[in-house]
Amino acid sequence: MHSLELLLDPASDEAVRDEWRVLSAAGLPSQGDHAGTSNAPHVTLVARPGIDPAADPRLLPLSAALPLPAELGGLLLFGTPPRGLVLVRPVVVTGDLLDLHARVHESLGGAGDVPHTTPGRWTPHVTLASRLTPDQVARAVDALADADAPSTRTVVLSRLRRWDPSTGTIVPLGPVTGSTGAPDGAGR
Repeated sequence: MHSLELLLDPASDEAVRDEWRVLSAAGLPSQGDHAGTSNAPHVTLVARPGIDPAADPRLLPLSAALPLPAELGGLLLFGTPPRGLVLVRPVVVTGDLLDLHARVHESLGGAGDVPHTTPGRWTPHVTLASRLTPDQVARAVDALADADAPSTRTVVLSRLRRWDPSTGTIVPLGPVTGSTGAPDGAGR
């Protein structure tokens, strides 16, 4: 699935990765188990079967809204057994975040979004672990509590990127820094 994603600033990224490490150390599935270059804590703005790269010039100026402060909430579950449960931290939405989300969708046009990324139904979140059994969920909650993981966390949404899984390409879309127009850092 192609996506547009908001990446976290370095300190926020590391805080989420700390939770990934807690889960891995407890012998549980974790997003930290994925070795792909695209694997980084992120908030998905759009997910759909395809995103035309020709939209990139329209999306790049939208990154001027970044960085945006955000609050990650307590633990939340998506999914149903037996396929597996997904443990996430929801993002508390703000007017600025909803505005950015709407402008990204308006810029892309078209349809075909994954339902939880469409305006009015968007469920912004940062994934901690996927494909958990109910027993693993209970163990994950305990492991994070034992590690004194905060129930909420302030983060900074700092960069926009486009992920193209058909080519394995990460396309940084800003924010633009300096006078060169070069994107601020590549994704991971």
